[in-house]
Amino acid sequence: MNKIGLYIHIPFCKSKCPYCDFYSLRKGKKDYESYVSSVKRSLKMWAERTEKKADTLYLGGGTPSLLGGELISEIVLAAKESFGCNGEITVECNPSCIETDFFKRVVDAGVNRVSLGMQSAVDSERKKLGRLADVKAVERAINRAFLSGIENVSVDLMIGIPDQNEKTLAQSLEFCAQSGVKHISAYMLKVEEGTFFHENPHKFNFPDEDLTADLYLQMVNFLETEGYSQYEISNFAQQEYESRHNLKYWNCEEYLGIGPAAHSFLNGKRFYYPRDIQFFENGEEPVSDGDGGDLQEYIMLKLRLKDGLIFEECKKRFSDFSETEYIQKAEPMLKAGFMKLDDKSLAITTRGFLISNSIIEKIVY
Repeated sequence: MNKIGLYIHIPFCKSKCPYCDFYSLRKGKKDYESYVSSVKRSLKMWAERTEKKADTLYLGGGTPSLLGGELISEIVLAAKESFGCNGEITVECNPSCIETDFFKRVVDAGVNRVSLGMQSAVDSERKKLGRLADVKAVERAINRAFLSGIENVSVDLMIGIPDQNEKTLAQSLEFCAQSGVKHISAYMLKVEEGTFFHENPHKFNFPDEDLTADLYLQMVNFLETEGYSQYEISNFAQQEYESRHNLKYWNCEEYLGIGPAAHSFLNGKRFYYPRDIQFFENGEEPVSDGDGGDLQEYIMLKLRLKDGLIFEECKKRFSDFSETEYIQKAEPMLKAGFMKLDDKSLAITTRGFLISNSIIEKIVY
């Protein structure tokens, strides 16, 4: 039986960043303890209900490190007890919210990967993004993670943020390469409805679409030369350091999400917990989100990967799959250089990733 991925949402932050639309709240230590108790109850219940084991665990947020090493360790140990979780175990951390012995505590519990919310290595840009610490705090967090024995460190980087240009992006990219991190998640800013950026666009100097595209290509080229291979639209890794947990999403494999706003895909069904901490803590059932894992969904997810749609893998999963239909749909994008084709696969090129949503829509529908 294939093992699932396990995601646990930690819905707490010190403050709300102007670009963020993730579900998060400002609460105190007693609220953290109460929430962790609810998570542990939920883990036990789901383990009994599904009888599945997990080989990846990801604690995301919010700001998981805000809970502190002791409470994070409680969650990790409970997840290991209920689901095994004997593989990749990741905790998201904000460099401004990491207590002195945090990494040592969580390593002792089994954490072997951290994802640090950097966004930019330029302090003026970080300030506009609502980041509470300077880039020196990011550097300290990376080094402390390494010293604690966590070799697999990832950082987040954002493209298309206020006042960003080729020079400031180069500064952030150089920092990433020199820091020794193994993985970089680099997202183009999307101004989401309800965020401070969306409500106050006149207060910020956002790069236009052409500059944002140039920045993306600059980033891809630089990271490739520094040994970070692009394996997904927004993710780059040194060899063997791809995020095994996130690959489950893009490979359309099963995962269980626990906590408010967490989504799941199990036994062909998708479901989620609403963005309501009380709903979750009351032990309510998650909301059905219909069937999942059909051919269209599989293709949509696989085309986010640099390897794209591998024909033999698709035929093993869907016996009636024929690549001819999709190759025909891809002809205009192949001629334009937005896609590439060989006898084994169909994939989107780096230039094509800039318009991936429209390409995927044309291929799937």
